[in-house]
Amino acid sequence: MTNIKHLFFDLDHTLWDFEKNSQLTFKRIFQEKNISVNFTEFIETYIPINLTYWKLFRNEKITKPNLRYSRLKDTFDKINYEISDNLINEIAVDYINYLPHFNNLLEGAIETLDYLKNSYELHIITNGFEEVQKLKIEKSGLSKYFNVVVTSECLGIKKPNPEIFQHALSKAKALPEESVMIGDSYEADIEGAINIGMNTIHLTDNKTDNNNISINSLSNLKQYL
Repeated sequence: MTNIKHLFFDLDHTLWDFEKNSQLTFKRIFQEKNISVNFTEFIETYIPINLTYWKLFRNEKITKPNLRYSRLKDTFDKINYEISDNLINEIAVDYINYLPHFNNLLEGAIETLDYLKNSYELHIITNGFEEVQKLKIEKSGLSKYFNVVVTSECLGIKKPNPEIFQHALSKAKALPEESVMIGDSYEADIEGAINIGMNTIHLTDNKTDNNNISINSLSNLKQYL
């Protein structure tokens, strides 16, 4: 890649280790509320359900309260664990409150950002909730690396809507052709950025058949940037 000046990162699953931090959050909540479930079964059931609801939320098909409640309700139903709606709502609130306080990053995140920060301006575009994402960035030590942080909730527009990318580019005073979007979601991060002329790097463990650059770890960014 040549003439690149700006790098835009997704946050969850790209820099911030969502799966690990989410599991630690649920462990704390279940211990506090004396919820006895097979934890491995719960997590394995919750992950795909959560992804499904996030896609619905991203596509404006459900509301934020629907997302928070329904992903838990469906998971408990699927593992046949009886639980009241009141307790589900309490868990949903605690989850949002506790989640940003676990700060595991993906392997190589800090080392890679230290490598990149002297050569590029670094920014974040994330679809997460405003109050949670800002805390994640601050408490995990990421804030010092990034000039512009755009959250979908603050803007009222979610990736892959081109407007969120255009807004981020405008705030960063960056041109699409001199910018790279780096993220784990092909639909939200990669296709969204491609549609407005940005370069892209897909962080994924899966081999892809397209012509876009893909990497399976953050440290591999050094091969291209």
